Amino acid sequence: MRAWRAAVLLFTIFIAAVNLGAQSTQNVPDLILVGGKVFTAESAHPWAEAVAVRGERIIAVGTTREIRALAGPASRVLDVGGRVIVPGFDDAHDHVSGGAPGIFVSMGAPVVDPSAAQVLDSLRAATARVPRGTWIQADIWLTALGDTALRRAALDRVAPEHPVMLQMPTGHGVVLNTAAMRVLGIRDSEPDPFGGWYERDARGHLTGRLDEYAGWSAIRGLRSSLPDSALVANLRRYGERELRFGITSVQDMAHSMDAATTVRVLRAAQLPLRMRILKYSIPGATSLRADEWAAIPEHPASRLRVTGRKWILDGTPVEGNALMRRAYEGRAGWHGRLDFPIDTVRAMLAEALRTREQVVLHISGDSTAALVLGLMESLAPDSVWRPLRVRFEHQGALTPDMWPRAAAKGIVNVGNLQLLPPPEISRTMPKVPLAAVVPQGIVIGLGSDGEPRSPFVGMYYALSFPLEPQLSREMLVRWYTAGSAYAEFAEGDKGTLAPGKLADLAVLSQDIFTVPVDELPKTESVLTMIGGRIEYDAGVLRVARRD
Repeated sequence: MRAWRAAVLLFTIFIAAVNLGAQSTQNVPDLILVGGKVFTAESAHPWAEAVAVRGERIIAVGTTREIRALAGPASRVLDVGGRVIVPGFDDAHDHVSGGAPGIFVSMGAPVVDPSAAQVLDSLRAATARVPRGTWIQADIWLTALGDTALRRAALDRVAPEHPVMLQMPTGHGVVLNTAAMRVLGIRDSEPDPFGGWYERDARGHLTGRLDEYAGWSAIRGLRSSLPDSALVANLRRYGERELRFGITSVQDMAHSMDAATTVRVLRAAQLPLRMRILKYSIPGATSLRADEWAAIPEHPASRLRVTGRKWILDGTPVEGNALMRRAYEGRAGWHGRLDFPIDTVRAMLAEALRTREQVVLHISGDSTAALVLGLMESLAPDSVWRPLRVRFEHQGALTPDMWPRAAAKGIVNVGNLQLLPPPEISRTMPKVPLAAVVPQGIVIGLGSDGEPRSPFVGMYYALSFPLEPQLSREMLVRWYTAGSAYAEFAEGDKGTLAPGKLADLAVLSQDIFTVPVDELPKTESVLTMIGGRIEYDAGVLRVARRD
C-alpha cells in the first residue's frame, strides 16, 4: 500500500512539473525587439522601449531591461538601434489594382492642367509609337474634361485604331474613343446605369464622356481584361511596396476588377498583407444589382476577408459633382448632384439594417452627409445604428452642426490625407479640420485612396495643410493604426502594440515624431512584421548582445 501511495505521489509531482514547465515556456518570446522608441498608440501607455512576441501575438511591451529579462535560450533578440517602432499601418481606403493593358501617357495632371489641344497632340504622338490595337491611357484635369472639343469624335481623328481612355486622377470622369467603347462593349444606345450617366449629344448619341458608375464600369472592364498572370505579378509588386511603407493591413474599395477576378487573383498572389475587401458592384440600368458577391465566402483565403459594402453617393468638389449646401463658385445655382435617387439611398441604408452589414459610403458633399444622417434617423434610432459603424469616406463632409448627430449614430469618418484639396477647390468646400472632430467622439481612420500610398506622404500633406493647425504626429499615427482598425471592427486584434494584440508592426528608417515635416516623405520601414512573422527586412538591424 505504501509503495502504491509513493508511486501516486511521484506521478503527481511529475505531472505538476510538466505543467509548470509548459506554463513557463508559454511566456518565453520567440522574438524580442529592444533599444527602440516604441509608439504603442495606446492612450494610457503611449511610449515604451521594447516589444516581445510569441507566435503571432505580442506578449509584453515595456522597457528594454524588462523585456530582455523575458528572453529564453531560443529567443531571437534584435536591437533596433533607437529607431521608432509603430503599429503596422492600416490603409483604411485603398483601390487595389492589378494594372491595366497598354501604355500610359503622362500629361502632368493635376499639377499641369493640359488643354484639349495638348492632350490630342500627345495622343497623336503616342499612336505612332505603339502597334494599332494597343490601349492608350492618360490622366486629364478640369480644362480637358470640361472641353467638349475633347470627346469621342476628336479622339477618333487622332487615334482611330487605338482604344483610348482618358481619366480624371480623382477617378470621377472618363472620356473614351469609339475603339475603346467597342472593346468594352458600350453601345451607342447604352442606357445609363443607376448611379452614373453617359454624356449625349443633341441627337442622343454618346459623346464618349462617362461619369460616376458609367465611368467605373469602363475602368473595371479595362483592368479586368489583363490575364491573371499579369494581374498576380502586379499585385505582388504592390504588396512589396506596401511592406516597405510599413503597411500591414489594407481595406480595398474593390472597384478595379469584378468580384470573381478580384478574389481569384488575390488568392493566387498570396500577399502577406491582411486584406479586407469591401463589396463593390456596378449597378444595372434598372436596379442596384448588388449580387455579384453572393457566391464569395467571407474568408476566401488566409489573411483575406470579404466584409462590408461600398457605395458612392456623389462626385467630388473637383469636377463639381459633390452635393453641396452652397453653390459652386462661378457656377450660379449649381450645388452638385446625388448619384442615386433619394429612395435608392434609403434602400441602401435599410439593407444595411436588415443584413447587419457595415455600409461604407463615399460622401464628399456636406449636403449629401446631411441627407444620409436624416435618412438614418428616419429608419432606426441611434442605438441601432451605433454597432454598425456606418462609414463616411473622405474628410470635410461633416460640418460642425452635424457632429453631435454623427457621433450619436457611431459614424466613422475615414479621411484621405493625400487628397486634401488645393486652394482653388478648398474655397468651395466647407473648412472643417479633421482634428476638430475628435472631441465630438467621432472615430477617424485614414487611408490613401490610391497613389501616393505612403502614410508618411499623407502625414506630410496633413501637417503642411493650413486648415489643420491642431494636428499632431501622434494623432495621425493613431488614426492610421488604431482608428483604421476600429473602422473595420478589428480593434480587439490590431491597431495598437499591447499584450494580446497581433504582432503587426514596423521599424522605421527615421523618427517620424521629430524629423522636419519636409523630411517625412523619405521615411520607409526597415522591418515590417505581420502576425509575428518578418515579411520585409532591409537588413539593417543587428542581433543584440546578450549581457
